[in-house]
Amino acid sequence: MTEESIANPFDKPYLPKDWRIAAGVLLTILWFAFLAIYIAKNVGWYNFLDLPIAEMGAFLEGAFAFLAFLWLVIGLFVQQSVLAQNNEELRRNNLHSEKQTQAIAATELNARQETFFKISEATRRQLGAVCGLLLISSQGPMANNTITSEQLSELWKQFASGDSEVFSRRFLTMATIEGVDYLDLFYGTDIRRNHAENFIVGFDRLINLARDCDTDNIILDSMLYSAHGLLDGRIRELHPDIKFKALTGTNSQVYLEEISQKG
Repeated sequence: MTEESIANPFDKPYLPKDWRIAAGVLLTILWFAFLAIYIAKNVGWYNFLDLPIAEMGAFLEGAFAFLAFLWLVIGLFVQQSVLAQNNEELRRNNLHSEKQTQAIAATELNARQETFFKISEATRRQLGAVCGLLLISSQGPMANNTITSEQLSELWKQFASGDSEVFSRRFLTMATIEGVDYLDLFYGTDIRRNHAENFIVGFDRLINLARDCDTDNIILDSMLYSAHGLLDGRIRELHPDIKFKALTGTNSQVYLEEISQKG
């Protein structure tokens, strides 16, 4: 509470400053003055005080009936004003609470997104390392020697410089090479299968985190259509034992229809 509200607790627009109450007070004074003049002129104060109780009661009842009705009407209007002000105050409080709730939700979302990006960077590097091991196991010198030691060394240098998807892109570009058997590359041996399944697990956890902090699928789509995401789709699709449900993001056709309707 402010000092002004403490000093003037009754300083409200519906109290003495209300024109209806002021008018009621004025009419009451005028009515009492009229009654005093009426009694003095027509009855006399001495005779009025000697009236029987029943007659005096009937007179006062009639005299104050007008005032009772007047203040009843004034009270009704004042009450309506108070209720209207209370409703308006309640509406403002609700709007303020709604804004606070939205601000808190936005702050929480930003915090989750910041946490996601920190975890995402580490997870993407982990997936890159797993993918590199899968590449060595399937195409390195100890496998079919499709990739030489010098080429592997160069790829690992790129990975160390911050390119966490270099190995994923290498796998994806093999689609243009005739005779490439992705099933054998991913699941041809127990070691390859272990690396491939670790990649699926790591990427799936990353997707779950993205969904938790994404409101419009921007983060989710960026994950799904990255090199890691595209490679994960191939690895899931070719799993020999498990039929995974495809990871989906924004439906482009639906989104384009929404854009056309807004435009």
